[in-house]
Amino acid sequence: MTRRFLVTAALPYSNGRLHVGHIAGAYLPADIYVRYLRATGAEVRFICGSDDNGVAALKTAREEGKPVEELTAFYNASQRRAFEGLNIRFDIYGGTHQPGFVEIHERFSQDFFRKIYDKGLFTKRTSKQLFDVQAQQFLPDRFVKGACPHCKSENAFGDQCEGCGRTLEQTALLNPISVLTGTKPELRETKHWYLRLDQLQGKLSQWLASKKDPASCGAHWRPVVINQSLGRIEAEGLPERAMTRDLTWGVPVPLDDPDAKGKSLYVWFDAPIGYVSFTAALLEQAVQRSQVGQLSELPRVRQVSDLPKPAGSSESCSTYADWWKNPACKVVHFIGEDNIVFHAITWPAMMLATHDSDSIQGAAGEYQLPHNVVANCFLNIKFPGKEEEKISKSRGTAVWIEDYLQSFAADPLRYYLTAIAPEAQRTAFEFDDFLARNNGELGNALGNFFNRCISFAHKYFEGKVPPAGDRDDADRAQLARCREAVEKVGAELEACRFKTALGEMMALARAGNLYFDQTKPFLSRKTDLAACARAINLCLQTARTLTTLMAPFLPESAEKAAKMLGLTDHKTWTAATCELPENQPLGEAKVLFPRLETEA
Repeated sequence: MTRRFLVTAALPYSNGRLHVGHIAGAYLPADIYVRYLRATGAEVRFICGSDDNGVAALKTAREEGKPVEELTAFYNASQRRAFEGLNIRFDIYGGTHQPGFVEIHERFSQDFFRKIYDKGLFTKRTSKQLFDVQAQQFLPDRFVKGACPHCKSENAFGDQCEGCGRTLEQTALLNPISVLTGTKPELRETKHWYLRLDQLQGKLSQWLASKKDPASCGAHWRPVVINQSLGRIEAEGLPERAMTRDLTWGVPVPLDDPDAKGKSLYVWFDAPIGYVSFTAALLEQAVQRSQVGQLSELPRVRQVSDLPKPAGSSESCSTYADWWKNPACKVVHFIGEDNIVFHAITWPAMMLATHDSDSIQGAAGEYQLPHNVVANCFLNIKFPGKEEEKISKSRGTAVWIEDYLQSFAADPLRYYLTAIAPEAQRTAFEFDDFLARNNGELGNALGNFFNRCISFAHKYFEGKVPPAGDRDDADRAQLARCREAVEKVGAELEACRFKTALGEMMALARAGNLYFDQTKPFLSRKTDLAACARAINLCLQTARTLTTLMAPFLPESAEKAAKMLGLTDHKTWTAATCELPENQPLGEAKVLFPRLETEA
């Protein structure tokens, strides 16, 4: 059977530009994974979009003096350009409050809330919330700043501490200050609806505990995700959590209750539902295209896949439930470390709360809990002569993607961010290291191997693949290395170990260079042309394998390599070791990875 995956990348707030930390955290690994899955023949939908609702956008709009609708539209477009520039290709990039998406997103979000409400898993409670007397309004979470009661960091907001990452209630902040007026707010009573996480704690604990064993759950959950989520439950339990806010910018609370007036759903309630609503929008628009016979994509929607659809697949008769409520479909979320609690606890709890069956994972027709939640740690930054520090928009300590793309191609950054990926611990972006790795690893190892093999074939074999001849033990060993590399890289990508997978691909490139040096075709061309032809044939077969292995990581470079080798299909994983036929014409040898230099 054709494997089916629904892959999501965390919805970025539409209140700022994207930087290297965002890309390394969730979006690049997700894109690599999707490209690999499609190369294996899996049917995949890749979903993302901006998180427009809530306080983050309101706060930035206030600071920039713009209407919030204008601000979110501007940054949604900015994020699209950044992703496109890095060849991160979503099937759809929506926005929870963008035209064309806001209506369907509100419908799904409100239906979700009502389903949980009807099951009695919301409690309306009177609570005290911080009120800005000068501004005459209750303060949303991000409009309150103070000291964290746990780590005492001064960089804590009313929903989360930026220092230790703990989820907070705004009333727990020490020395709270209103971001709106800079005054000290006072406590006043308000009413909100709280999700009964305590009633779902047992099932969540059991579900998370099952993810410790890859053999039984079929996925390699990273220890940081299990430790942070399950550890939180075991240490503190799950209290009720308010899922509404005194806010009008967002999804209105769908209740016929006077106390719901002027309130919206908590942004962390509606944001993950964006994955579902964007999926529905993608399928809805695909149906519209099929009905009018429109071949080109609609606005905001990219081609679903570059690959042929598996037999029996029909997008026109699909619904969002085929992806979200189908046990045969594996849902995989890619996030940063600050989103672990919401994706491994809150979001699964919301889905559990909608279930009618007792099944933890969800029966057919019910939302399926994530197959995997893949989280990277934060990426820091290190400037020459300075200590490593956290990437910060306010301090200007960031490498912005749109700025980067004005000077450099996508693949060098894709390579570097994967090579230093913060998969198990925080790592740092260093510009000098970025240049050194591009020039020393990509250029000298991978790019040089392609160039020397293809240039040699053009110079001495009429630009064609020379005959394989009678292969010896060294030749057979090199072919075995190619097969082994395909297996190793595939296994690491299946387990979402992208850094190791990239290392295995580069190891094959180095092995190819070593084979070239040891067989010395530059000498045998004068003494034994058959041996020379055999060596270059093996080098080209190695390059053919590398072209498929590099495609998920370095898509632009893989396309160039495929043209140099005369390949018509370089993405299909099972064809990675299919040999180039004798006398196949080769394209012109080109430099895959130009040397990068800093400006004087």
